[in-house]
Amino acid sequence: MGLLWSFTRPHRGALLAGLLLGLLASTAGLATPMITKSVLDTLGGHASLRGPVAALAGLLALSATIRCVQMVLLGTVGERIVLGARKSLVHRLVRVTVPTLISRPAGELVARVTSDSVLLRDAASTSVVALINGTVMMVGTLILMGVLDPALLVTTLTAISLVALLFMLLMPGIADEQQTAQSHLAHAGGILEGTLRAIRSVKASRAEDRQADRVIGAAKQASRHAVRAVRRKAIAETIAWAGVDLAIIVVVAVGASRVSAGAMTLSSLIAFLLYAFGLMDPVTELSVNVSTLQSGIAAAGRMLEIQALDTEADPTSQPLGDGTGRVDAPPLIEFRCVTADYGGYRYVVQDLDLVIPRTGQLAIVGPSGAGKTTVLSLIMRFLEPRAGEVLLLGEPYSRYTHAEIRQRMALVEQEVPVIPGTIRDNLTLTYEDASESELQKALAKVQLAEDIAALEHGLDTDLTSSPLSVGQRQRIALARAIIRPSEILLLDEATAHVDGLTEAAIQSCVREQAREQTVITVAHRLSTVTDADTIVVMHNGRIRSQGKHPELLSTDDLYRDLVNSLRIGRNGSP
Repeated sequence: MGLLWSFTRPHRGALLAGLLLGLLASTAGLATPMITKSVLDTLGGHASLRGPVAALAGLLALSATIRCVQMVLLGTVGERIVLGARKSLVHRLVRVTVPTLISRPAGELVARVTSDSVLLRDAASTSVVALINGTVMMVGTLILMGVLDPALLVTTLTAISLVALLFMLLMPGIADEQQTAQSHLAHAGGILEGTLRAIRSVKASRAEDRQADRVIGAAKQASRHAVRAVRRKAIAETIAWAGVDLAIIVVVAVGASRVSAGAMTLSSLIAFLLYAFGLMDPVTELSVNVSTLQSGIAAAGRMLEIQALDTEADPTSQPLGDGTGRVDAPPLIEFRCVTADYGGYRYVVQDLDLVIPRTGQLAIVGPSGAGKTTVLSLIMRFLEPRAGEVLLLGEPYSRYTHAEIRQRMALVEQEVPVIPGTIRDNLTLTYEDASESELQKALAKVQLAEDIAALEHGLDTDLTSSPLSVGQRQRIALARAIIRPSEILLLDEATAHVDGLTEAAIQSCVREQAREQTVITVAHRLSTVTDADTIVVMHNGRIRSQGKHPELLSTDDLYRDLVNSLRIGRNGSP
């Protein structure tokens, strides 16, 4: 229950109101058999039935109205609890550290925000209140049954106790099976999402059936455990129903004998039977709502796992100078003996010492796995050093918030991610106030203005369903990065998916940007960086050498091999 309370705490007032409404409805329901007994007792006399019957009808109408209001209130609260949980989880997820996020399937995390929150809704609002109301209703019913005939109550309690014992033995297993089923279902969602993201590769590899089998396999595991939960739930609820029916049969038999013996009036037996029949509702509700509660607790546990993920912690922000007034103005960024890894794996970069100036182009090259992209992650503070420190304008990164660091930078990723929405939404992702002229200027720089203008809806074209190629999408990412003025432009294989002419245009844009800001380029295609002001050669996580293209050709065998593999000449031309 503590897990659910963490989500329902802000709505305790509305939940209390729903609980009180339920108690009022229960009170009206408890009074009904007693009024019925009063009506039956007046049948042998000359008293008017109008009063008792009117009271009975009024109670029924009042009970129905209260229950309707309660259902609306609890339904509204349930949706607010779900919305609050989703808002909290989404805010948390977007602040989780990059290494933590990339180590987990995105589909599983999405499932916890979507499907698990639906299970939470019913458990956190309706089930909790219904459990309390049902318990009160059951206790009140048993008390009034005792007032009518204590001996018959003992008979009823004996039958119900046996049912309750069997019911409680079955309940814990339901939560375990449902939690396991939810885990397998989230795993299936993660596999499916990854398959759809790489659908071209899947189709090209003729692996549709294999991937489908993986998804279906995880779904089958989820179904298997869900069926086990359904079976346990069905048995538990059947025992509850059958137990109440058995108790009623026993009550009728014992009660009839007591009426025959004169130990109980017929009107008291009828009222007692009404309570016994009414006892079915709270007992059944308890069994159903306990099952729902178990599912909700399992979902809440999975959702709270997101709250335990590592997030990007920021220090208390302090105004820091930009270093421009100092005689010995520090470099823009400096690495001092930095070592880093991804969550305990082997070191990706080791003992990295690097100085990045305030303007110009710095290129990072090397074979795959050398640690090039990791350097960009450290600069963007997606990754924290295991040892050493990174400095911005002479101050350690730890003195800045993540936002203070990233507002100085712009990034173009290798994977060319696009955000669901229009081209305009993507271009203004980092600069919401960009004017139309600024958008067009950025598109012109990457030679994309005419292509966008040719689309029916122009900048308002939905990018996720547009016919734009991967290369065009990559240029949109580059345009997005240069719209907002920044001190550092980070390019991770920014020309990986473009043709030669477009590559030349991008390079021209990069050279222009390098006059005003620092441009850091990670590249496998060395032809795009041979004119960089500084080229850093990395190998096995370490800086092997750095200098200009002609210098490195003469002094670094690895760099020379990389260049020769692409048949690039001494002047940087293929």
